[in-house]
Formats: sequence, C-alpha cells, structure tokens
Amino acid sequence: MAHRILVADDDPHIREVICFALEKAGMVVESVADGAAALRQAQLTPADLMILDVGMPEMDGLEVCRELRKTSRLPILFLSARDEEIDRILGLEMGGDDYVTKPFSPRELIARVNVILRRARPEPEGDDDEPMVFGRLTLRPARRSVRFGEIDLDFTAIEFSIVKRLLARPTYVLTRSQIVDASHANIHISDRTVDSHIRNIRAKFAAAGCSDAVETVHGVGFRLGRCGA
Repeated sequence: MAHRILVADDDPHIREVICFALEKAGMVVESVADGAAALRQAQLTPADLMILDVGMPEMDGLEVCRELRKTSRLPILFLSARDEEIDRILGLEMGGDDYVTKPFSPRELIARVNVILRRARPEPEGDDDEPMVFGRLTLRPARRSVRFGEIDLDFTAIEFSIVKRLLARPTYVLTRSQIVDASHANIHISDRTVDSHIRNIRAKFAAAGCSDAVETVHGVGFRLGRCGA
C-alpha cells in the first residue's frame, strides 16, 4: 500500500511543491496550513510520516511535535527557513527524525522521507528477532524495541538504527560516516546532526539509569559504553 504523508506548512507554494513531489513518488498526501490543524489531523487520521514546518501560525512545529510525542511515535521530518543549530537540536531532541532547511531540493526531501520510512518499517518476524544483548541492554529488531534492564526506551526510527548498529559490534568504534550510513544511507547530513542524534540517545539511556551508553572516542567516533555490563 502507498505510504500516507501529512504535510504541514503555512506557505501554499511550498505545500504544492512537496505534495507534487510526494505524489509523483507514489505516496498519498494530505496537507494542512497551520500547526493546530496538523495536530488535529495527525490525531484523527493515521499517517506514516509527517513533514512539519517549524514556523507556523496557531501552533509552531516544535509545539506540535511536543504534543504528538505524548501519545504517538509518528515519524517527523522538520522543515525550517533557518539553518540555525539550536533549531535543529531542539527539533531532534523533541523527537523529530530528521531536519531539512529551506530552500530544499524536492529530490533530497523525497530521499530523506524514504530513509525514515524504511527505518520505521518493522522487520519480518523470525530469526531476525533474536534479541541483541549487551550488558543490561536488549534490542529486538523485528519488534523495534529497546530495553535497559526493565525499562523500555522510546527511540525514533533513526535513533533505533544507530543503536542497532552500535550494538551489532559493541566493542568497535564507529566513525561518523558509518553512523550516517546506518541512519541516513547515502544522504549527506552534517556532523552536528549526528551529534544531536547521539546526544538524544545518551539522554534517553541516562533517564533509564545508564549514564555511559555511548562513549566518544576523540578524533575517531563513537562506541557502545558498558551499559551495565
């Protein structure tokens, strides 16, 4: 079945460009022009992903994301007219999966949407759902679940992919390029975005009582910490 995408942006021209590109890619699209309508529609009609502008009337995109994350894991791709690091960090820390700055290439936007949808897709049940365990950390690929001790952790699709890649070789150091490959395939993202994802992962583990989930190896990259081992 075609993926359903909800587009929220107050600029009618940008909505038209995005919707045309998504429909051309074979997706079903619904669009709204403000944050309050975006939140209502996301709660009423199931979607596979939301493209969400940060700066909108009624309710901005960050507030929409904050409210959605209270009850929903709907993947969110943020759009912003400003390439400000603080906006990117806030968007990702609130539960966004990715961030694109205007003006953008429709082809790049579709590529990023496809990456998020692919990462969010459940894996087939079977042998691939054998738990991956390290210390008190357990990840089940098909269920897309991560648990530290007795606490379930709620990761975005991109964060889950990074944790899975780290856990696959827990004693090895991953470079930023390897993390990008695990999370965004061949799409370029900045080091700051990688760092934001790692910071979010650490914060979620820390809230569960694991303060050393991801270690920084200066000048090289990151590896899984002890995780209670």
